[in-house]
Amino acid sequence: MARRKLLKLEYMITIFVIIGVILIIMPIDIENTMQANFISRWNDKFARLEYMFSVISVHENDEILKSFKRASNAEEREKILIRIIEPYFRIHKTKLPKRYTVKFLNKTKVRHSDKYYFEDLYLSENGMIVGIKDIDNPNSSETAFMMMFDINGILPPNTWGKDIYGVDIKKEKIEPFGAQLSMEELKKDCSETGTGLGCSYYYNIGGGFDE
Repeated sequence: MARRKLLKLEYMITIFVIIGVILIIMPIDIENTMQANFISRWNDKFARLEYMFSVISVHENDEILKSFKRASNAEEREKILIRIIEPYFRIHKTKLPKRYTVKFLNKTKVRHSDKYYFEDLYLSENGMIVGIKDIDNPNSSETAFMMMFDINGILPPNTWGKDIYGVDIKKEKIEPFGAQLSMEELKKDCSETGTGLGCSYYYNIGGGFDE
């Protein structure tokens, strides 16, 4: 009888240990799966952006630049950009409520005064959030607009480098945030001590979130 109780106790302990290991591993595995999904969806969105710009002819680019010139303020320029991208991302015209907040990868909050704070946010396909920021520089080779894409919409983590990525829109090309950084700088920024902004380019060129 004592032997049977001992075996039963050992069996229960083994079961509890297995359950404990599963509970420890499961959140990490789920988080890694979610992150891989976010990265895959981000690369898909960026490929669609590249395609969008490639199908716009030189003549159309000239017309767009003229429209930007004629625009008297940032709001008008933003409306022009929305008209361009709307067929590709089905952006809703209604802006997102102000309750939405964003963090950098190092867990610091993105504040209103930060360069990468996006005030104008729109709901898009599958609940995705698209942010647009006018730089008021449409005639230069420098950035004219910045765009952010929260792949996961209003759902958490709402964090740069996890479910949020962004691009600089220039006169003749678009670039993911971080395109000017070295690989060493990208790895540092795309870590728990960095902002996560560089992840937009790092993951686009095949960098891994588990490196």
